[in-house]
Amino acid sequence: MGLPTVAIVGRPNVGKSSLLNALAGEMISIVEPTAGVTRDRVSTFISRDDRYVELIDTGGYGIVDSDQLSDHIERQIFQAIGSATLVIFMVDIRDGLTPLDEKIARLLRKHALDVIGVANKADSAKMFPSAGEFVRLGFGEFLCVSAENNLNKSVLLDRIFERLADHEGMGAPPEPVMKIAMVGKRNAGKSSMVNAIAGTERVIVSEVPGTTRDAVDVRIEKDGQTLIVIDTAGVRKKGKMADDIEFYSTVRVARSIQRADIVWFLIDATVPLSQVDKKLARQIAEEYKSCILVVNKWDLAKDVASTGDYEEYLTAKLPVLKYAPIAFTTATAGRNVQAVLDLSAELFKQTTTRIGTGRLNKAFETIRDERTGAKRTGAVWPRIYYATQVATNPVTILMFVNNPKLFDENYLRYVANRIGALLPIGEVPVRLFVRSHRSDASSKKKPRETGS
Repeated sequence: MGLPTVAIVGRPNVGKSSLLNALAGEMISIVEPTAGVTRDRVSTFISRDDRYVELIDTGGYGIVDSDQLSDHIERQIFQAIGSATLVIFMVDIRDGLTPLDEKIARLLRKHALDVIGVANKADSAKMFPSAGEFVRLGFGEFLCVSAENNLNKSVLLDRIFERLADHEGMGAPPEPVMKIAMVGKRNAGKSSMVNAIAGTERVIVSEVPGTTRDAVDVRIEKDGQTLIVIDTAGVRKKGKMADDIEFYSTVRVARSIQRADIVWFLIDATVPLSQVDKKLARQIAEEYKSCILVVNKWDLAKDVASTGDYEEYLTAKLPVLKYAPIAFTTATAGRNVQAVLDLSAELFKQTTTRIGTGRLNKAFETIRDERTGAKRTGAVWPRIYYATQVATNPVTILMFVNNPKLFDENYLRYVANRIGALLPIGEVPVRLFVRSHRSDASSKKKPRETGS
C-alpha cells in the first residue's frame, strides 16, 4: 500500500500553493498574486511522528487560462482528486461563498471524498465568524487559517493525521537512487519526456511555449528503485521574460540543476542552437553536473544529414559540455527514452566512483610524464607530486603541486580531460583543486579550485 495522498483543491487564487509551502515548511510551489500560476500537480511529503503523507497542490478549478490550457489544468485536478485519500477544500474567507465554491463542493460530493474544509486568509480571530456560511457546502465547519502567517497550521496538520490514523503504510518514502533534471529552452519537449518516463500524463504537455512554470518533482518506480525526475520551466532570454512568474521559474531551473545528480539538457533538433542553449550549457558546466545532451524531436529534423553531423555541430557550439554524451530521442513516441535512462545510470556510476589512491596517482604520473599542455615559467615546469580524491558527484581531486600559480586554467582543463580519459570517468566532469606540497602552513591554506 502506497502513502496516503492529500490533495489541496479550490478555485483560483485562494492560497493553495501558499498552504502547501506552509505545511511543507519550505518554498515548493511558486506563489504569486496572479491567478492560475499553478498548472501541474506539485507534490511533496510532510510528516508528523514518523508518519508521512504526500501533499499535492493543484491548479485553480475553473481558471480561464491565458494560454488556453484550462482543460489540461482541470484534467490534472481530476487526476489528483482521483488518487486522493483526503482532500483539503480551500476557500477564501474574504470573498465569502462563491458559485464556483459551490460547484467544487458538488464535484467533491459526487466522488464521495473525505474532505477537510479550510477557510484561508483569516488573518485575525475577528474574521472567524465569517466562515460560518461555508457550512452550507456540506463538509461541516471550515477551519480558519492564514497560510501566509502560519495561523492554525499545526491544528490543520493535527486534523490531517487524525483523519488518516487508520491508514497503513505511512512510513518514510524510499530515498531516490537518482535525481534527474530536465532543462532546456521553451518547447524543447521536457514535459513530454517526463511523461514518457512516467508512462502516464503526469505533467501538462502543450504546443504553447512556457506551459510549465514550477519545477515539478515526479517520483517514478523503475526496476524496484525510486527515481525523481524534475520537470522545469523552459528558459528564454532574460530580456524577453514577460513577468515575475517567468523570473521565479528561471530561478527554479537553476535550483533544479544544483540538486540534480544527472541533467538531461533537452535540445530541439528542429531549430538552431540559441544563446539560451549556450547559457544553459555554461550553467550546467559551472555546477560540475553530469549531463546528457538529449536531442529531442529527432524524427522532425529534416535538414540534418546524420547523427554524426549533429554531434559535431553540438561539440563545436557547446564546447563546455564536450564531456557529455549525446542521445537522440522522440519523446512523444517514447523513442530511445529507456536507453537514455540506462545511460543516466551509467553516468551516475561514474560520478560516484571512488578511485583508489594508487590507481589515481599512476594516472597522474602518466600526465606528468607527457608534459603536454604544460607551460614552463622560467626553468620551472608545473609538477604534480601526488593526488587524492576528496569527493564524489562530482568527482573531486586534490592535487599537491610544486607551485599552484603554474597551473593555469588551460593546463588544468587538459589535466581534467586526461584524467577522464585514463580512468573510467570519461563522460562526467572532474573538479580539480591545487595545493602546494611544501609545508604544513601552505597545506592549511584554502586550495585553488578549477575543473573541466
